[in-house]
Amino acid sequence: MRNCQELFIEPFFSCARFRRFMIAVIIVLGIMVLTNSRSLSDFWGPYFQPIGMDGDDMKEIISNNSDPTHSRKNGDHHIKKNEGSFNVTVIPRSKKRYSNLEILEASLSEARAAIKEAETGQEAPDEDFIPKGPMFWNAAAFHRSYLEMEKRFKVFIYEEGDPPVFHYGPCKNTYAIEGYFIQAMEVSPFRTSDPSKACVYYLPFSVTKITQVIYVPESHDWGLMKNTVADYVNVIAHKYPYWNRSLGADHFMLACHDWGPELSFAVPYLYKNSIRALCNANTSERFLPSKDVSVPEIHLPLGTTEGMIGGPLPSKRSTLVFYAGGKNHGPIRPILMDYWENKDEDVQVHQYLPEGVSYYEMMRKSRYCICPSGYEVASPRMVEALYMGCVPVLIKEGYVIPFSDVLNWKAFSVIIPVKDIPNLKKILMGIPQRQYIKMQRRGIQVRRHFEINTPPKRYDVFHMILHSIWLRRLNIRVEDV
Repeated sequence: MRNCQELFIEPFFSCARFRRFMIAVIIVLGIMVLTNSRSLSDFWGPYFQPIGMDGDDMKEIISNNSDPTHSRKNGDHHIKKNEGSFNVTVIPRSKKRYSNLEILEASLSEARAAIKEAETGQEAPDEDFIPKGPMFWNAAAFHRSYLEMEKRFKVFIYEEGDPPVFHYGPCKNTYAIEGYFIQAMEVSPFRTSDPSKACVYYLPFSVTKITQVIYVPESHDWGLMKNTVADYVNVIAHKYPYWNRSLGADHFMLACHDWGPELSFAVPYLYKNSIRALCNANTSERFLPSKDVSVPEIHLPLGTTEGMIGGPLPSKRSTLVFYAGGKNHGPIRPILMDYWENKDEDVQVHQYLPEGVSYYEMMRKSRYCICPSGYEVASPRMVEALYMGCVPVLIKEGYVIPFSDVLNWKAFSVIIPVKDIPNLKKILMGIPQRQYIKMQRRGIQVRRHFEINTPPKRYDVFHMILHSIWLRRLNIRVEDV
């Protein structure tokens, strides 16, 4: 057995003193039982102080614990002042400790409530831009939603993966939006380095680069490409808790290549649960507007929009309607060609433009520009028409139009079903001049939502894509498991 000297420090404690001390304690406890006393402070409160603390330390703890927002766990010690003496008491837990996810979901709930309130038409202040007009389903709600996004939305980008398949994409030609979005997102203020504070998680692979780097031309073998996507999701699912926590519901991918939907099928939860931002927004290929995002396809021959934006006034546009493109490209264009190719001077429909005629100049000369589907529903012609002040004429089936949860496309475009292609001229000629001018002006107003800027500007196409993803995130609630 160890002696007393091993347990206590001399000279205050000696074995004899310790025995006397213990006898005194037993006597005091006996008196407490007889008198129903509950505190030792009645006997030596003025002399009690927790070991290792001085008076200043005590005051700091008292100050901290008097704060009603200070949360404590069951069994925490609360030190309080009582008639000139200090007591140590055990109190029950008074406030719950909320997880980062619970705090995040509470913040999103506040955003939902603010957007709902704005639906009544309450306008929020904004020095830059306030949406107005029939081009928006509800301009006030959209504006409030956008401001809430700027305030609360955070995106975490998984750093796993190497270029060119990951963290890189094309910035020219038809699929340029993939590379543009990845580059803009990498340096965006919406990006967070703390995954616990993210609203959504971005899977930064480029489908276009997968088709160029992984796919073996003419092999018709999708296996390697699908394995690339599946392996990537497996890596982040094993390394981080967030994919499994929501089964991918708060994750998103972005793809403008036509094969984007097919590659997403490599991971069941990716196409069932995740937010898929796709140019190929075809409902016949399992695109779900409630959770997926339609991305505008933007053709950038030089990698920028320089020289593409702007056009003459309506009074300077001599051609009624224009289209040029391959005939054997999907089921709709052959119908258009059969009825209208080289049939009418007012309806300029061509497979191949005459020599010396500029495609973009024809758009600028025309009042209406036809935007038919090809093999896939997406087409850069819609954005090109808006860029150049030509009213888009959409001839598509099963297509979810970009940003149609916010924009009322019928206010600035003409939508014609395939069966009405024979009546194309009659329909367009039947639109009064006054109505055409309104549509043309509205198209110029909404053009800012489709413009590519480097760096991105508020309300441009990058922010509109993010806003569409933000709206889908508001549709779900994620819980800790």
